[in-house]
This record gives sequence, structure tokens and C-alpha cells, in this order.
Amino acid sequence: MLKRLTIFPLFLGLIIFCSGRVFASGQTPQELPRVLIIATGGTIAGEQGEPGTLGGYDIRKPIAEIVAGVPEIRKYAQVDTAQFANIPSAYITPDQWLQLARTINSTFDKRPEIAGIVVTHGTDRLEETAFFLHLTVRSDRPVVIVGAQRPSTGISPDGPINLLSAVRVAAAHDARGKGVMVVMDDRVISARDAEKIYARSGGFAAREMGTLGIVARHGVEFFYSPTRRHTSASEFDVRDIMSLPRVDIQYSYAGSDGAARTDAKAIIVATTGLGGTERAYYENLQRKGVIIATTFPSGDQVASPSSSHDTFPIVAIERLLPTHARILMMLALTKTQDVREIQRIFDQY
Repeated sequence: MLKRLTIFPLFLGLIIFCSGRVFASGQTPQELPRVLIIATGGTIAGEQGEPGTLGGYDIRKPIAEIVAGVPEIRKYAQVDTAQFANIPSAYITPDQWLQLARTINSTFDKRPEIAGIVVTHGTDRLEETAFFLHLTVRSDRPVVIVGAQRPSTGISPDGPINLLSAVRVAAAHDARGKGVMVVMDDRVISARDAEKIYARSGGFAAREMGTLGIVARHGVEFFYSPTRRHTSASEFDVRDIMSLPRVDIQYSYAGSDGAARTDAKAIIVATTGLGGTERAYYENLQRKGVIIATTFPSGDQVASPSSSHDTFPIVAIERLLPTHARILMMLALTKTQDVREIQRIFDQY
């Protein structure tokens, strides 16, 4: 589906907040939690040229208008809005991840009244942005990433209910300490494990692990908590990082002898096992200082680290998608080039 885009200027540390009165049965506006919604674009901001059809759409609806179209939100939170960008998520870059993380951290530092933050996002790269924030937001207050599979003017749009659910989770006291979460289709999924399985409603999941709870009519229910390090327990501080090291993903397959030349600092190899020719190729890159790590294409494996006496140890990754492993590697390389220290980071996150 063709999506034309409208780009809003990105402001680092400078966002104009729009707030309004909200009402809830039995509560005054001042008693409701305050939630900030930061918009980056995506299908949730989509408008069709022919509303009510299956046709294409433009990403152009501002966040204030999107929130105004879901008046039920007023029962659960006081809402401020901020327009960070309005683009398809396929256009999101690591530099914008850094800006978004700094904006969220600055907001939490300067605005103690904010109970939580919701980030609206396109679904193509939603899982990647969510995991980056999971590792770089320095607060135990909840950050919830949400999107839509259908534009707001389409048939049976899912954006309004997803946004409502996301605000409810961000406003919930029990959401503290859970790290960054993805809320889609009334499921609360840890950003570490969230994955877009297919492009329709119900398309986000966490396979066997990672679903933390649900958003029910009576309230938000959590059943599990993440055990790996994240957010307030994370060692990654991106306040002074202006760019991230390049990390590539390469797929292993029958008959492969490696891949094309690369200037990456590290390579994530999606594989169930390296053949001899492949291993020789990657060892040659290791001699040049490139860090090599392996993960299953599915992200479901439980790996064992390379033996400590290996001449060229490979970082073994447990239960992470290749795209998520790339993000963690980018951050790890901002701290160290030592393979065993990088293995420690992957074991803890």
C-alpha cells in the first residue's frame, strides 16, 4: 500500500505541549493521572482520500486531532500531546531513536507529574523503536508504544481502541517498573519480545514469552514482569551520544560462504548453525576487529556462549530477534569492544 508522508520538524528537547481539561465519573481532572502522548506518525495518523474504503492513505493527522477523536480517554487520564514527527515508521532512523530517548528522559526529569508516556508509531518499525527505548529510558515510569494496522478513516479502524488501551496502561500504577511496553489489541507485551507477525489486527505477539498482561474492561491486569535489565536498571546512557555504531544483520543459509564486504563494527548472523566456509569468512572479519554474534532467525533459541579458549569467540544471543540483537549490539559498542564484556551485556539484557 502506497503511503505518502508529511514530515514535521524534529526538535531535540523542544516540544510544544497541548493540554486540555478532562473529566471522569467520580473524579476531578486534577485527580486523574497525567499522560503525555508523543506522536511519530504511522498508520494511526493515516487519512484516506476516499474514507471508508480499502484504498491508500496519507500519514498527516496531527496527534491533537487523533486524541480528540477518542473522548473516552478523558475518563482515565489528563492528556498532553506532542508532535515529534509524522512519518511512516520505515523512515525512522537510529538518530531519531536517540532524539526520542533524550526527549523522553528529559520529560521525566523535568515533569515529575507525568505518570507515563505513550508513543504513537507506525507498525513497520514499532518493535525496534520500542526495544531501543526499553534499553535507554532512564525511569521506572511506564512508556507505552502503540500503533494501528488500519487508518482512522478506514473500515473498522483499530487505532482508537489501541490508543485508549495504551493510555490506560501508561496511567496504571502497576505499570511502573515493567519497562517499555507495546500495547496492541488489548495485549500488553514487553518491548524485549514484541514482534510484528503479520499486517492485520492481532498481528503483534511475543510467541511463548513476553506477554505481560491484558487491558480488560474493568482495568489493566499484569500477570508477569520482565526479569532482564531494562530502563531504570539499564547501564546505557545516550545523553551525550550523537550517533550509533553501524551493526549489520546477515542471514545464513545452505551453501553460504559468508556475505558481501561491510564496514560494520559488528554483524548479527541469523543462523541455526554456521558451516565451515561461513565460519572461515566470519573469522576473517574477526581478525579485522569486527564483532560477530549469532541468533536464531526466529529469535526463539537459548544459546550457549563460545568456549573461553576459542581463538575467535562469537557472541551467543539468547531469545532475541535479529533486529533486537542489532539494537543491543549498537548500544553495547558504545561502551566496549571486548567480546567477553559484550557477551556479559547480552546475558543480562
